[in-house]
Amino acid sequence: MGLRRGPARCGQSARNGQRRLAGPRQTRMEQTRSVTKAPAPGTRPAGAKAAIAAILAALSPAALPARADDVAVVLTPSFVSQYMFRGVRLGGFSFEPSVEVDAGSAALGVWSNVPLSGGVDAASNLEIDPYASYTFAINASLSITPGFTAYTYPNADTSSGSFRSTFEPYLGVNYEVAGVTLAPKLYYDLVLEGPTLELTASYGIPLKAANTTLGIGATVGTFEWDNSARDAAPRLRNWGDYWLLGATLPFTLSRRSTLTLGFGYSEGTGNFYKQGGAPKYRNDAAVGRGVASLGYALTF
Repeated sequence: MGLRRGPARCGQSARNGQRRLAGPRQTRMEQTRSVTKAPAPGTRPAGAKAAIAAILAALSPAALPARADDVAVVLTPSFVSQYMFRGVRLGGFSFEPSVEVDAGSAALGVWSNVPLSGGVDAASNLEIDPYASYTFAINASLSITPGFTAYTYPNADTSSGSFRSTFEPYLGVNYEVAGVTLAPKLYYDLVLEGPTLELTASYGIPLKAANTTLGIGATVGTFEWDNSARDAAPRLRNWGDYWLLGATLPFTLSRRSTLTLGFGYSEGTGNFYKQGGAPKYRNDAAVGRGVASLGYALTF
């Protein structure tokens, strides 16, 4: 479960950004009636990195929180057993390095997924995603965060309908009540032409004997894209729902470094494709999988 500070996926990140579970990549599916193939899973399927790791990363405290006037650089090499994004399996065992620069309420970073084994057909391509966000604190319990993620797939096969890049702005709200953080988010992918709605709830349980905090969280989401395949005519629609449960356990190694163990389960439901007047058909890459992650964060 790589986590990442950008939008949400089953990968990893480090703030309240959603690290993805995987994006708009979909497995190639043969279609009848001259219907265009669904883009290969190397294209990005759903945005804001909804990877499990991303969600799990959001539950883990940073190695060294920065003051409002500080600038900090966080390097986070991570490994995940599966690459899941918004309920879609995009790959198997992967390396997910990221680097983020935090300056007060602003964050700018790059998250990536490098498939190592257990790939999913053409879906398991190199992915490099720049992202940024800015948090406006309304009061001690409420904040608003606009941001964006640029999903890029340098090796994606455009002839199969895959995009090599998509761009997804988002607007998130964080509200804390009784120790529980509620985070609704609205994403809109400008290339796939459709929204993703997501709600995450997270809670920290102090483990004093181990000098750490167990982070637990749950996410539910739904998306609908009108342009899920490159140059498809008529255009290929894709829609579906997803959910995930996750937990993280961080261990402070030094003032500037943290080791985090994570585990989550993500599942995609009601995920279908439809092109023109042809019947809809199921996305076979929308499955349920458990994801284990190991991340190391070093703050400068």
